[in-house]
Amino acid sequence: MGIQITPSVLNADLSRLADEVARIPSADWVHVDVMDGHFVPNLTLGLPVVEALARHSELPLDCHLMIEDPDRWAPAYAEAGAGSVTFHLEAAAAPVKLARDLRAQGARASMALRPATPVEAAAHVLGELDMLLVMTVEPGFGGQKFLDLCLPKIRRARELVSAQGLELWLQVDGGISAETVERCAEAGADVFVAGSAVYSADDPDAVVGELRRLAEKSA
Repeated sequence: MGIQITPSVLNADLSRLADEVARIPSADWVHVDVMDGHFVPNLTLGLPVVEALARHSELPLDCHLMIEDPDRWAPAYAEAGAGSVTFHLEAAAAPVKLARDLRAQGARASMALRPATPVEAAAHVLGELDMLLVMTVEPGFGGQKFLDLCLPKIRRARELVSAQGLELWLQVDGGISAETVERCAEAGADVFVAGSAVYSADDPDAVVGELRRLAEKSA
């Protein structure tokens, strides 16, 4: 697997989601941020929107659940058509069981870590996952500044994945742009979520291509 670019529609025109997705045809996934106003202080898209978007998007959906009780709700997003579902270690009661439930529904199982959560806390779960998401901002809002202090954590995550001999994707999300993507790729990330950097541009798909070029150069 090579570099993958996953634009977040959090910064797109939410009234025209299908059209906005059509503006990034060269992307690998569409990143959908689901927030419940409890686990994070923001409220965004939910299950009905994901179901509708899955019917109208030719790109697979990568749903990042920033919600309480993902053990209960996450499998429904796989049923709704998400190709990858990410839950937070900090919110899951039984992360191993949840990862297996997501895989049983046909989705890739992914787990996210907030910036303050050490990657070692996820070490025992890595073998059950298809992807690990290292947040490079505090989850909850788009457009935040990249946290450089997360770079050693990305490197450590890659070391743990390699030590266990896993073919695990390593995703980063938060402040990813042409100014930060190379450092993340050099640290070991291979899946990149970019929101405002993509959708603030006149040509979002051109930004997808540039991010891919920069990441591949440094990977």
